[in-house]
Amino acid sequence: MIEPTPLLEMRLFTVHDGVREEFHRISHTGTIPLMRRLGIQVLAYGPATNNDTLYYLLRAFPSEQVRKEQAQALYASAEWDRDFEHPVMGMIVDYRIAVMPATDALIGEFATAQATAS
Repeated sequence: MIEPTPLLEMRLFTVHDGVREEFHRISHTGTIPLMRRLGIQVLAYGPATNNDTLYYLLRAFPSEQVRKEQAQALYASAEWDRDFEHPVMGMIVDYRIAVMPATDALIGEFATAQATAS
């Protein structure tokens, strides 16, 4: 049997001019805590340093199957639909998703660095 490959998922959002601060507030106080309650491992997130309309989200998953299941649970949740779907999606112009293989050690290093920075 093939072992599942740990994954890193990078989401890079382009948001409308002038809304990135509000996007970050909603992320920090709402969507990121929701993801974590649903078991999604958020490693890092925040405004990009090289562009005023970019925002990043880095998450880790033990496998592609878990990544799909957790994303489905997030976007199907009543809390997402009620509190975040309209305001968040209204701020986003475009987004890209890159999924890459990782190791448990690398994910652990990101998690440790994030915990130390918080």
